[in-house]
Amino acid sequence: MTERNAGERPLEVIPLGGMGEIGKNMFAYRYENEIMVVDGGLAFPDSHMLGIDLLIPRIDYLQQNAGLIKGWIVTHGHEDHIGALPYILPRLPKVPLYAARLTLGLLREKLAEFGIREHEVDLREVDTDARVRIGRHFTVDFFRMTHSIPDNSGYVLHTPAGKVVHTGDFKLDQHPTDGKTSHLAKIAQAGADGVLLLISDSTNAERPGHTISEAEIAENIEKIVRNARGRVFLTTFASHIHRIQNVIAIAEKYGRRVILEGRSMVKYAQVAQDLGYLDLKDPLLTTDELGDLQDQQVLFICTGSQGQPMSVLSRLAFGTHARISLARGDTVILSSSPIPGNEEAVNTVINRLYEIGVDVFYPPTYKVHASGHGSQEELKMVLNLAQPRWFLPWHGEPRHQINHARLAAAMPTPPKRSLIVRNGDVVRVGPNDFRVAGTVPAGAVYVDGLGVGDISDDIIMDRMSMSTDGVLILTAVLHPTPHVELVSRGFVKSNRDLEHSIRRVALEAVEGGLREKKRIEDVRDDMYGNVRRFVRKVTGRNPVLIPVLVE
Repeated sequence: MTERNAGERPLEVIPLGGMGEIGKNMFAYRYENEIMVVDGGLAFPDSHMLGIDLLIPRIDYLQQNAGLIKGWIVTHGHEDHIGALPYILPRLPKVPLYAARLTLGLLREKLAEFGIREHEVDLREVDTDARVRIGRHFTVDFFRMTHSIPDNSGYVLHTPAGKVVHTGDFKLDQHPTDGKTSHLAKIAQAGADGVLLLISDSTNAERPGHTISEAEIAENIEKIVRNARGRVFLTTFASHIHRIQNVIAIAEKYGRRVILEGRSMVKYAQVAQDLGYLDLKDPLLTTDELGDLQDQQVLFICTGSQGQPMSVLSRLAFGTHARISLARGDTVILSSSPIPGNEEAVNTVINRLYEIGVDVFYPPTYKVHASGHGSQEELKMVLNLAQPRWFLPWHGEPRHQINHARLAAAMPTPPKRSLIVRNGDVVRVGPNDFRVAGTVPAGAVYVDGLGVGDISDDIIMDRMSMSTDGVLILTAVLHPTPHVELVSRGFVKSNRDLEHSIRRVALEAVEGGLREKKRIEDVRDDMYGNVRRFVRKVTGRNPVLIPVLVE
């Protein structure tokens, strides 16, 4: 096969998560009979997904083509990029997985929690500017990009069809905490050589200007800590190692010892410290090690940035923490923004903090948080450097993707075409071909407790119905004399007349079915249908109705 003919074969780009949403990021690239996978993240449930803990990507396509998978890369250590891997990796063949040092450290910790041992996976550490070969058709050139966690990378993917530039999550911070700025030279070089496809972070495509630097956030937090009268409690994402490093330095400057509260906060900080990503003068403490420290000598970094009910900040706000109580004179800093869907929970916590009488600082009222994602001017710079033939906006809800595509279309040298795609779309990419050529199964798998995938949409609908209209359980005993018992929960207050009427309707259906010598299944269906129509007519409600027949 000539090089020219090889280049005419299309590359398939298959997003399995991260399109039309913020979370559960996952990509598969396929060229001929080889597949390379990128990331494997989780997402948090929407408010209507009652009882669901997490969402992870469906991997039917990867399982059906498991023998074609040649390697895996992970761009960084955030949950929306690595959180699903403990659920996914055991279901697929063992292949080399490449990631930078901190990313692998956090992933190893997660895998250990799930009882996955080191020899069961093939984890390979690479630098944020490394080059790796995966199979015969894929060469990955990583490049460092500033974000809200160290060791974050984008990559140039070299394939026989052409070059793909994937930015990963990024912002172009000129004053990053660790002094390591984005390595844009690789994007520029790829652009000079010719970029077939650009896949770029769309999170802040609606925001004009530049995203503010971590250095500015550190200055604002320092002013608050300097003026604080008593204890300081700060919450942020546990994985925001740069922010945590800055807060530790501020605490040390003003003579405060840092206390970590919350399992994930302690875990992430321990991994970062062990790997040399946290610079400390004094050891980090736990609440048990407070000793005789005065209020003005302590600063707590705790979990709860998203208003999670069992997090440290929520328990402090509602007075249910076993060892610490908030009091007037304390300062609370929410150094994070709510993930879409968590706004109500965060606002509830903030209101409770105000009621206690503490001083509360939170965005956007106070500039104590900066996004880890680039705004419009940063997105334009990447577009200008890459000069892609085709463009695929990624990592955002539909409005973010569409606005990013409009931004690209307004550039001096716009892409020839942009596509707005969904999870599961098979995007065929070649020098003269850029289209959705089919679909594969995609979507979310629900994680509920220890169950993975055993909750379906109809069960979610049942839970919603029970939460809004309650549940009725009708038990019809057929022998020796038919009679019906009724149990209700969340339906109405005790109403003997209504309960008697429901039992009567059910009993009439049962007796009629027995007279006509119907099958037991048909008798049950008659009882269900008659009672459902009666309840809806009398009450206007649609409780979950469970009919049981006992012979």
